[in-house]
Amino acid sequence: MKLAAILAFLMSLAGPAAAVTIADSRGSHDFAKPPERVVVLSWELVEQVLELDVTPAAIADIKGYRTWVVHPHLPDGVGDVGTRQEPNLEKIAELKPDLILASDQQKMFVDKLEAIARVLHFDPFKQDHNNYLASREIYKDLAGLFGREELAQRRLDELDQRLSALKRKVADRFQGRLPKVTPVSFLDTSRVRVHGANSMAQYALEALGIENGFPQAPSTWGFALRKIEELSQVKDGFVIHIEPFPQAKDLFSTRVWAFMPFVRSGQFASIPPTWTFGGPFSVGLFAEAFADALIKAKP
Repeated sequence: MKLAAILAFLMSLAGPAAAVTIADSRGSHDFAKPPERVVVLSWELVEQVLELDVTPAAIADIKGYRTWVVHPHLPDGVGDVGTRQEPNLEKIAELKPDLILASDQQKMFVDKLEAIARVLHFDPFKQDHNNYLASREIYKDLAGLFGREELAQRRLDELDQRLSALKRKVADRFQGRLPKVTPVSFLDTSRVRVHGANSMAQYALEALGIENGFPQAPSTWGFALRKIEELSQVKDGFVIHIEPFPQAKDLFSTRVWAFMPFVRSGQFASIPPTWTFGGPFSVGLFAEAFADALIKAKP
């Protein structure tokens, strides 16, 4: 008997998949079976489905994803359906998806998207909740929808174990005297996002046992927009910049930059692109990148 026939026979013995109820920002939705063709319009949800070993039929802005997010790796062959802010409804309809995943800024498109296929819309980022814990719950909910609960729990357990190991590694390297860290991402040569309370970068610092060197109040997206000059307030610890920043040479060659306290003390570092508005696994990526940058910088 050929392998395909054997698999089909085994699946028939297992019977039909159980119906699943999943809640999104609008209420509860019943699914008779796991979706097979999924279009994902926000990058944090792309992370979520890829970490469930689900390859989307298409996402929004593939070039942007591969520039700003990078991990998890997006397989070849995934379609592109326009931008996150303005998805191409015609392209989505041509793909004939049975589910569209959206979040945050795409809420205005939900009604139009529902004319194409079923839609789940999530609000992973809110000022009045813990963005990291909310993203973990969304991941587990999606795991239930796709029938990947065991995989999801295993990967969350591995994430927690990795964070604990990184915390021990950094503590050992610095003999318990951990430096403060200020995570930033530059918008241009005059403005910077300082990532603080309720950001994925901050949750990574907390997992490592590291204090933020320029604390910011909790916000929906976990950052405060500051002028570059305000970074001079960071007197203690490292400033770590999250790439990419196309204007890096323009900023880093200025006098203002050269006289920053952390630049003069050699406590500035950059880390590879990691999506600052990602899901739970972005916290692990941040923790690894921060730990690597600190350990490399320590004399």
